[in-house]
Amino acid sequence: MLAGTASALVAVAPANAQDQSPPEADAGIADATTGSAEAAPAVASEDGIVITARRRVEQLQDVPLAVSVVGGDQLERTGSINVSRLQQIQPSIQFFTTNPRNSAANIRGLGAPFGLTNDGIEQGVGIYIDQVYYSRIAVSTFDFLDVEQIEVLRGPQGTLYGKNTTAGAISITTRAPTFEPEARLELSIGNLDYVSAKGSISGPIIDDKLAVRLAASKSHRRGTIYNLFSDRWVNEQDNLGLRGQMLWRPTDTLNVTLSADYNRQNPECCAQIYVRTGTTQRPLNRQYAALASAFGYAPPSTNAFDRLTDLDTPLDAFQEIGGVALRAEWDIGPGTLTSVSAWRFWNWGPSNDRDFTGLPITTVSANPSKQDQYSQELRYAASGESLDYVFGLFAYHQKQHTTGAQEQGSAASRWLLNPGNVPPGSPGCATPTANACNPAVLNGLRSENDIRLKTTSLAAFGQLSWHVTDRLRLQPGLRVNYDKKDGSYVAVVTTGTGSTVLNNDQRGVLAPQSYDATFSDWNLSGDFTISYDVSEDVLAYATYAKSFKSGGINLAGLPLDAGNNPILSASTVKPEKVDHFEVGLKTQFLDRKATLNLAGFWTEIKDYQATVTNGQLGVLRGYLANADKVRVRGIEADFSVRPSRRLSLYASGAFTDHEYVKFVDAPCPPELAGGAAASAANPASPAGTPGGFSPANCDISGQWLPGISKWAASFGGEYNQPGTLLGRAGEAYVGVDASYRSRFSSNPSRSAYTDIEGYALANFRLGFRTDDGWNIFSWVRNAFDKKYYEVLATQSGSTGLVVGQPGDPRTYGVTVQARF
Repeated sequence: MLAGTASALVAVAPANAQDQSPPEADAGIADATTGSAEAAPAVASEDGIVITARRRVEQLQDVPLAVSVVGGDQLERTGSINVSRLQQIQPSIQFFTTNPRNSAANIRGLGAPFGLTNDGIEQGVGIYIDQVYYSRIAVSTFDFLDVEQIEVLRGPQGTLYGKNTTAGAISITTRAPTFEPEARLELSIGNLDYVSAKGSISGPIIDDKLAVRLAASKSHRRGTIYNLFSDRWVNEQDNLGLRGQMLWRPTDTLNVTLSADYNRQNPECCAQIYVRTGTTQRPLNRQYAALASAFGYAPPSTNAFDRLTDLDTPLDAFQEIGGVALRAEWDIGPGTLTSVSAWRFWNWGPSNDRDFTGLPITTVSANPSKQDQYSQELRYAASGESLDYVFGLFAYHQKQHTTGAQEQGSAASRWLLNPGNVPPGSPGCATPTANACNPAVLNGLRSENDIRLKTTSLAAFGQLSWHVTDRLRLQPGLRVNYDKKDGSYVAVVTTGTGSTVLNNDQRGVLAPQSYDATFSDWNLSGDFTISYDVSEDVLAYATYAKSFKSGGINLAGLPLDAGNNPILSASTVKPEKVDHFEVGLKTQFLDRKATLNLAGFWTEIKDYQATVTNGQLGVLRGYLANADKVRVRGIEADFSVRPSRRLSLYASGAFTDHEYVKFVDAPCPPELAGGAAASAANPASPAGTPGGFSPANCDISGQWLPGISKWAASFGGEYNQPGTLLGRAGEAYVGVDASYRSRFSSNPSRSAYTDIEGYALANFRLGFRTDDGWNIFSWVRNAFDKKYYEVLATQSGSTGLVVGQPGDPRTYGVTVQARF
């Protein structure tokens, strides 16, 4: 049944298959995705693609794990310049972002709660670059720099990769220094004033003892949304990346690599613009249409794909990430001892318009943040005739400091406060003395926030692979982890006159809060895998994994009680507890010209950490809550074939069934929020009843999880033909890469107003590459100019305004690459 369903996935809703081995002995090393000999990753061997998913060097098809590999050259020619683009050739990845800090990378729909980032919670998809863990998801928005290959490990990886990999891991390997001189150059230009330049140079300093590698990239693209208020294009791209590595080989058995990197972004970004309105339970004269009418306001366009806005607060998304790492690999005894030491920093300097309009409602919304992290891993891995094993220790310490600010403007009183009992549809106030009619009540009201978090994590881990027979292997793994978190949140609120004495209306908009929270816990996680070689080219496996994600601290403000005081019991959330089952089949046929890999999985999470949308005005970013139980299950199929040197094809698909199994006290969706509190005497009104009664919470058991498409797919291929260009021998080629995902919810509690319809994207390329290292090609992304949304959200306060971020329009350009 699994094989039949997977075959249907390939035929009906294909997605990208990365598991590929060389189809012909004389065809060179196959690329990890398309089988192109030209695009061979350096970590391939004559027998197939080499990976390090189990912290030792192995052939991809020999590893009983759902893992996909994308070579660096495949990333370049498909335009997969960052994790957001990677999801278009990896259907099991979901990536959402409203700005670099508020980003989430999920695998199989799990990993990070959907919504604005809360500093007190961790990601569930670990991102590693050269074996160093990156705790800030913001790194995923930067351009990939000098990448050798990317391994996407699907399913819990807690034994070897730690507590932050309950959904999987993305392991990025950069190109290493070489003892043979080499250089790479790339220049791209395109519409929207796009310019990108990349380069690297590598070579020896002391014969075969010391080598260095330097790489740099710079890219810029004009924004895709025009701001009439500032007369500027916004949501632009502006990236700078620098990386240096030094490899020292004092002996044949010892490699020491020192690396440093610096990455900076400084775009005018990130705007979310008017999409639509939806009726809530708030009185009709306090919903968007009536409020806008009271100010004589209308958005520049009610069609988001006109790409117009009038946001009146400056936009900024400045960030810089960098660090230093020292990796030592010493062949000793039957295996290799590896030490990875690292320090990293992240600085974030944003400015946002959180009312999403051209009115002075919220005139300041910024949460600048700084982080330092230190990590040390020590492990030993060995392979033998009957036993393969790896064991090690890991230590991690992180410090975060965020100094946020929010300030209300002259339109805030009328927009946010109750004007009194007025006739339905009337934009006026009941009495001239109502606070809503007095701009001074909220004008200048300002919250200064000081948020701090310290995290310490320690772990010991080990995994053993026992070759019971030539075909049967048993693989148990275990990890013990200790976490300690100390957090504090202080919000000092002052009026426009500088007073700290607030009335109830002011406290309801920006509430003073001060609390400390501590979390500490021991956790045991592990996995057990049985694998069997059905034949030389067929591997079957079954896995059970018990994993967890560390508990969290709410560090974005707490929900308020009836007296507008913070509910301190909501200051922490419990750890997630994950039970995961998986079966898989990895096959090759047609003389290894074709690969078909199948995986079926069932994942259940108790105490799922959800970022929930809060209708209260005093909590700006939502807060964290535990859902009792969620379930994600599905089937994946990866297929690739290279029938000849001229043609390579790939297709794969993912079917994912997902739901809140039990979440009885969830926040309600927008259409049920904003009304007076329901009670026995006044039961909850039907959804979208203006002036109705709203339940305190909603039972969303059985509903969709946010951000997950039931169907996701990608497919494509490349055809080449030998020829000459300007006297240089080589081959002309044409390629296509397409992706599809079905409808998904863009709100933690599914709403009729925030479902995003499914869409398909197609990218094309046409070029010529020479035998001596030159490559020139034209490309077009979103070739059919599909109009789609990356994310939808609602304005706080239950006004019914729905805003969104339109996906990129059609882009096109030319790229020239050279290798020496």
